[in-house]
Amino acid sequence: QVQLVESGGGLVQAGASLALSCAAEGRAFDTYAVAWFRQTPGREREVVAAISRSGGKSDYAVSVKGRFTISRDNGKNMVYLQMNSLNVDDTAVYYCAAVSTAQDMALFFNRRTYNVWGRGTQVTVSS
Repeated sequence: QVQLVESGGGLVQAGASLALSCAAEGRAFDTYAVAWFRQTPGREREVVAAISRSGGKSDYAVSVKGRFTISRDNGKNMVYLQMNSLNVDDTAVYYCAAVSTAQDMALFFNRRTYNVWGRGTQVTVSS
């Protein structure tokens, strides 16, 4: 089973961009579908973007579509989330999550599907 470590969070102004990274330690990372989630106090953890284990398929929450881009480099055991045109509603702790799957193009959006989680990285967007 892999372990995940997020990085790249910080404090930015509205309209700015930020790039998050998720480093996976372990073997066979290319057998894991991955997603980014985010959570604010008092709210459920929500999916932001998901990517298939090969990287050939991805999808986004409506709230971030057109602004965020998820990508992965299996050779480096890395997943990325490029966030553009940030607004205050994007403020949250962002988590990377992974689940092993035999389906090359599968995407998973339910947080209960994922069994590997990072500790999160805080993103704060000021107005």
